[in-house]
Amino acid sequence: MRWPSGRRPSIATVLLVMTVAALVLPLSGLWILRLYESALIRQTESELIAQAGVVAAFYRDAWRRAGGRAEELGPPVDPAWTRPPGFDPPWTPRFASLDLAEDPILPPAPDPVPAAASDPSAAIAGSTLGPILREAQRITLAGMRVTDRQGVVVASTGEEMGLSLARQDEVRRSLAGEAASVLRERTSHDRPGQERTGYRSGSDSPAVPDRSRSVRVFTAQPVLDDGRVVGVVVVSRTPRSIADTLYGKRWHLAGLAVLLLVSVGVLARLGTVAIARPLRAVTELAKRTADGERGVMVPLPRPVVREVAELSDALTRMARTLEERADYIRDFAAHVSHEFKTPLTTIRGTVELLRDHMDSMPPEDRDRFLTNMDAEAGRLSRLVRRLLELARADVMTVTDDAVTDAVPVAARLAERHGADTSLPASLPVAMGQESLESVLANLIENARHHAGADARVTVTLRAEGGRAILRVADDGPGISPANADRVFVPFFTTARDRSGTGLGLTIARGLVEAHGGSIALLPSERGALFEVALRRVLPLR
Repeated sequence: MRWPSGRRPSIATVLLVMTVAALVLPLSGLWILRLYESALIRQTESELIAQAGVVAAFYRDAWRRAGGRAEELGPPVDPAWTRPPGFDPPWTPRFASLDLAEDPILPPAPDPVPAAASDPSAAIAGSTLGPILREAQRITLAGMRVTDRQGVVVASTGEEMGLSLARQDEVRRSLAGEAASVLRERTSHDRPGQERTGYRSGSDSPAVPDRSRSVRVFTAQPVLDDGRVVGVVVVSRTPRSIADTLYGKRWHLAGLAVLLLVSVGVLARLGTVAIARPLRAVTELAKRTADGERGVMVPLPRPVVREVAELSDALTRMARTLEERADYIRDFAAHVSHEFKTPLTTIRGTVELLRDHMDSMPPEDRDRFLTNMDAEAGRLSRLVRRLLELARADVMTVTDDAVTDAVPVAARLAERHGADTSLPASLPVAMGQESLESVLANLIENARHHAGADARVTVTLRAEGGRAILRVADDGPGISPANADRVFVPFFTTARDRSGTGLGLTIARGLVEAHGGSIALLPSERGALFEVALRRVLPLR
């Protein structure tokens, strides 16, 4: 999607949106994820387990005092929950295990059903325990039922006295000796203020606060006496929800929200000052540079953000490079026109002279003029060839697999031009053969043109660490200090009368630098000394 330039959002707007998103996402995650709500459910289960343990202890004691005898109840059971890892008898702790993300939410508990008369000892124990459960409910808000070993309710905070809960899954498991906790859907009653127990009973029951929750935690724990189940304690309660917790902290959360909003505004303002404003300044300078103004692109003073500083410096260097390139092209065009103008003028003048005086001109004069024309045409041809070589050097793309043994190349070119050599047995360098030949040929030809035909030219090659050092020296008159800084400038030459173009050293420098090397004119006691440093290619082991 392409945005119209006038509708693109600013950096300040993007930073504000990102900051607000970073603020909203964690808050929305509290509602999407149910981790905290699961922790509340597990906390409720832990509290219910503790209450069930206390009620079970009271009921067992009351059952014994009412005449209950465990040895008359059949063989003992062996519940696994009474042997938790890491605990030795008589310690039998029970830990919460419900997880809202993993445990299913079961339907409401089935309705209690009528049952035969309960065990007399259990009925007596339940009658003494009932008032205590109802009094405790006023504080714990939990629904509590105690059944005998057949699942018949003998004590309750509700209206299930004498009814059987044996059809309820967690009760059935506890009658077999297994402690169990489950999540069940809550049910509603016809009249408000009734206890939400999970049983579909329409009778009156003690009032508890209505927290409008959809899930209720049930935990059932067998009452054991000498390993035998004498009853079951069923405790249930609706857990607190995230809404309850957040509502209780509403003023704290409101203050936090205000603080966060203020922080977002401050951060957005800081982002604008640190990023948006400097970028606008850089953009304005770049536009002025694009409109043709020179020297206006300068680094920003004291930028705050590192990336903005790097962008400002990079654009400044790019503008300076473009200006230098424009100056180079202008000067290059002037030099090219000057270099082409002289031979073209000579050729054109000679043609006019021959056209006007061809018939009356002596043969020797005609031959001299034709020789001059041929020499100037040859000079133009050399200039064109050199310019093509310079262009190729400027745009050359170097590959990593360009490797050439410099020794045979140096030996062949030195022999062709009559130069002395000092070469090792082998020295591979990171440069293509054609490029290496061009560099070395330009250096040797430059030495011949400036030192003279009788001068001695020496080519040496040696390894120095990870570099290959190539030197071309002569014993001629050398290069004056005034010209030493100009030898690599295009079209600069002191051998123009000997057909020098002033491009040989420029081409050599372009090729060497394109391959990651360097070339320099070094001080020498006699003559000129050029040194080329190229990357050495080490043999694989």
